[in-house]
Amino acid sequence: MYTSVFKWNGLGGAPTDFVGAANFGRMFSDEVFLGDLWRGLVLIVLSTTVQLPLALGIAMLLNQRLRGRALYRLLFFAPYVLSEVITGVLFTMILSPDQGVANRLLAVAGLESAWLSDPSSVMVSLFLVMTWKYFGFHMILYLAGRQGIPEELTEAARIDGATAWEAFRHVTLPLLGPTIRISVFLSVIGAIQLFDLVWVLTGGGPAHSSETMAVTMFQFGFKRYQVGYASAISVVMFVISLVFALGYQRFVMRRDTEGAITVMRDQR
Repeated sequence: MYTSVFKWNGLGGAPTDFVGAANFGRMFSDEVFLGDLWRGLVLIVLSTTVQLPLALGIAMLLNQRLRGRALYRLLFFAPYVLSEVITGVLFTMILSPDQGVANRLLAVAGLESAWLSDPSSVMVSLFLVMTWKYFGFHMILYLAGRQGIPEELTEAARIDGATAWEAFRHVTLPLLGPTIRISVFLSVIGAIQLFDLVWVLTGGGPAHSSETMAVTMFQFGFKRYQVGYASAISVVMFVISLVFALGYQRFVMRRDTEGAITVMRDQR
């Protein structure tokens, strides 16, 4: 916060060129940063409407009595164990326009794509990689939450004539509410702070079309040595994350936190 109000290259001792709010004014007139905000919002919407429902559906499927379900759980969770750097390098090779496995397989149907090198497809490609990498984590959360729900409740609903969908809609889903709310929170915060996967995959390109706030901050702070401006970006990232976290806890997770406090008091 201190360095965000200075024009400073990060070298030569403490900053002395005070510019006040100029870095923040520059930020909100910068098309790249405004694009970062938009791309972050797109990733948040896609994560909460595509990635998390997919994870929930697979978790419900793997909660059934399936042959080899332990192996399926392992396979779906394994990508999350890989580091972001390894994932980025792996998909850089898979999605290479010329030598990548993806285009070789899709060439049969004439569906080749430029993937990460085309501004019109790079965000979709990035989201596909994000989904592959992170949905296993959310799947495990939902699976753990589902296994904490007594089977007697769903059996009672079916005895009363509820279909499998109705039992899920009116019994399982409400009881999974706290788990889903935690999952959404982690997904949104992760999208706001996304850096390493984007940096390895695209470096923010082409032409800033996949850049996030964290990537822009890194570019200015460690590539262009405009540390004061990069610090201002980091302050905005922090404020956005903090406001969302406090608002989400206050209005969305209020019942969950109040319930946890009540349980702890009862245990005393």
